[in-house]
This record gives sequence, structure tokens and C-alpha cells, in this order.
Amino acid sequence: MKSVDYKGMSDEQLEGSLKDLVKNLFHLRFQSATDRLETPSEIRKAKKEIARVKTFQRERVILKERALSSGSK
Repeated sequence: MKSVDYKGMSDEQLEGSLKDLVKNLFHLRFQSATDRLETPSEIRKAKKEIARVKTFQRERVILKERALSSGSK
């Protein structure tokens, strides 16, 4: 997925996407351990995708915290 797709997602959709990506990474690692993984670069791509989703989640948390702190002043 692209960054634009993640920006349009809700928090729940991001969480669901993250769970799917983590599950996929587990399966890729399992295939790698059993010598059935065709393209080892898929593990690296999966890790980057997980990092991308976590970055968007963290960004939203920071924006919410800033909104709360500026609203209380």
C-alpha cells in the first residue's frame, strides 16, 4: 500500500492492517526457516510496511496530544 492509502484510513483500519502485516511477517519468517521462501526481500518489505503503519499511528497520537494540550491553555 502507499502512504496516501494509510492517511485515509481510520484508527481501527490501521490497527487491522497492522495485525495483518504482522501475521504476514510471521508466515514469511516461518517459510524462511523451512527453506520455502522464494524471495527473501519480502521480509524486508514487510518490516518496512509495518514501520510505515506504526509511524502513521504514532503521528496521530502526537496530533491528538497536541490538540488536547493546546485546548487546555
